[in-house]
Amino acid sequence: MSLEGNLLGPEPTLLPVDPAAAVLDRGDDPAEVAAAHPTSSLAWAVLAEGALAEERTITAYAYARTGYHRGLDRLRRSGWKGFGPVPWSHEPNQGFLRALAALYRAAAAIGEADEAERCRVFLADSDPAAPAALGLS
Repeated sequence: MSLEGNLLGPEPTLLPVDPAAAVLDRGDDPAEVAAAHPTSSLAWAVLAEGALAEERTITAYAYARTGYHRGLDRLRRSGWKGFGPVPWSHEPNQGFLRALAALYRAAAAIGEADEAERCRVFLADSDPAAPAALGLS
């Protein structure tokens, strides 16, 4: 008998494939991709990560918050009830988790300590492997 998953908790939430991923992979401009696919957490996460790299913190915060909220919408549509695993290993989940990590970084950079901590905890609760995969540990 195999004991996979948490017997006391919800099943992991696995988001459907994000159509923006293929467009980003071929090198299209992330701003154009976000405009064409505004529900894509991945597109907003890529924009946030780029803004953070360029030290445009407020812009990064806005992009990351958009990606985070779009991801919450997709998670809920996929059966997520506000808690439970969101595995990093499932590639379509990575856009949401990257947006959450970018929101953590941007919040920390502007001194919004409570928001940064909430994002850090949410990311680790979603998948304990995610913070290390995203360079946060």
